[in-house]
Amino acid sequence: MDREQEVFFIVGLGNPGTAYEETRHNIGFKIVKAFATKHGLKFRSASRFLGDTAEGLCENKKVIALLPMTYMNSSGNAVRQCADYFRIRPHQMLVICDDVALPFGTLRMKEKGSAGGHNGLKSIEAHLSTQSYPRLRIGVGGAEREELADYVLGKFSSEEKAQIPEIVGKAVAAVETWVSKGIIKAMSHANAKNGLEKKEKSGE
Repeated sequence: MDREQEVFFIVGLGNPGTAYEETRHNIGFKIVKAFATKHGLKFRSASRFLGDTAEGLCENKKVIALLPMTYMNSSGNAVRQCADYFRIRPHQMLVICDDVALPFGTLRMKEKGSAGGHNGLKSIEAHLSTQSYPRLRIGVGGAEREELADYVLGKFSSEEKAQIPEIVGKAVAAVETWVSKGIIKAMSHANAKNGLEKKEKSGE
């Protein structure tokens, strides 16, 4: 891929290893893998980027997908390595992660914002020295629980698991909209059905 050409950089957050595959914290991994499968992108281990990467086209535009293999709390290491190599600017990046503050299945896309207590986003912010990059949060619920670490590292219930394909499908569609039509259209697509569109426009 020509490093001088603008690309769309899609990052899924999660933890490596089969033990974490179906956990709530790995919904970002699941969505990016589904996006890659749909568009024929093949992941390969890339030690220089501290993660698995896949390159290809979506809507006739070049995309790079990254699954950091650094564990969640150090995600920023992998993101920075990849972003530096491909000369990716913050607005070209979309980070997908779980969010305990959102009801299960709710999608929320923002153009920028704080980490909101998410350790993966905190790491990215620290390594990029900015909060100004798009992110797509996927609600997993559980904010009221005392042991959040155990909750996010736990697996979805059978009832939740049955809804995952639909949630993943909506998230993949939101990513496609971001690539093809930009962040504003993507925010409208992802947030409108959740009643969040009005809040995003007002800056709440």
